[in-house]
This record gives sequence, structure tokens and C-alpha cells, in this order.
Amino acid sequence: MIRNTSNGWGSVSRWLHWILALAILAMIGFGWWMNHIPARPDRFFYRSIHADIGYVILLLTVLRLVWRAVNPTPAMPPETSRWQKIAAHVSHGALYLVVILVAMLGWAHSGARTPDYSDFFGLFHVPQFTSPDRAAAGAYEDRHILFAYVLLALIAIHVVAALWHHFIRRDRVVARMVTDEAG
Repeated sequence: MIRNTSNGWGSVSRWLHWILALAILAMIGFGWWMNHIPARPDRFFYRSIHADIGYVILLLTVLRLVWRAVNPTPAMPPETSRWQKIAAHVSHGALYLVVILVAMLGWAHSGARTPDYSDFFGLFHVPQFTSPDRAAAGAYEDRHILFAYVLLALIAIHVVAALWHHFIRRDRVVARMVTDEAG
């Protein structure tokens, strides 16, 4: 099934979830590594690759939100309490919001630094929405890093909740994001 149903996630939603999950975790690790390697001549190259993948993550996140808006969201198991449903909605909303915030802060950093990271894998230039400003570039970068750590904390909460659903509740919520199986 390609589209979501009221009982399960469709293949498009599942693929977007897992591609974004792997890309975001890889980008957090790559970003940490980039900021902890000694200064070297190829540092701009690594930061450019990081920015290019960040643009892709932003685009895929927007596509995922559009796909989610035009598809039903599978219902939580009937025994799920009200506070758990609210917590799930808030945590998912926070994940989307912070992914977009981290990407936008990275994009703002790109436009504020000279040279910028607008050259998308050598194919075309990504329009920048900030102007060169060394102080602003530093502020955007600091916030980009701070919210990357916030995102990592939200991901940890998400994983713990998934493990709780799978191993404690055994309610098949996780199975719906892994297979065609309905919850």
C-alpha cells in the first residue's frame, strides 16, 4: 500500500521516515565530526557537503509534511490514554519543527558567511536568504548547533517511546512503521 490508511502507514510515509531518520542521524554525527577536526584545507568541502545534504533533508521534510497532510494518520491503539495521544502529537510536532529549524538556521548561516555554501553538489546555486555578515554567521551557526543537540534529544525520546511501545506495550505501533502490517 502506497498511501496511509486509518490503521497503517503507507510505503511512501515509511520510506520518508527511514530515509530522513538515517540522514538526520548521519548529519548530526557528520556535523559533530566537522566541528571537532583540526582546521585543515578541505574543511570548506566537508561543510559544503553538509549544507547540500541539509538542503535535501529540508526538502524531504517539507514533502513528508505535505504527504502527511493529504493522507490519513493511522489511529493510535484504542487503549492509548489521552495524555499519551497528546504526548505523541506534541513530540512529533516538535520533531518536525526542530528539523526545519535546524535546516533553516544552517541555510541562514550559509548565506551569512563568505564564501557561502550555495553550490549544490556543483549542479546549481541554492538561493540564499541572508546577506554576508560575519557576526550573524556566527550566531546562526551557534543556534544551528544548539538546536541540532535539541533535535538529538527529541530523537532519543522518540526512540525510547518506540522501544516502550514495542517491548513493553507490545501494541504493534512500531510494526506499522516497519512493515505493511496494520497496528
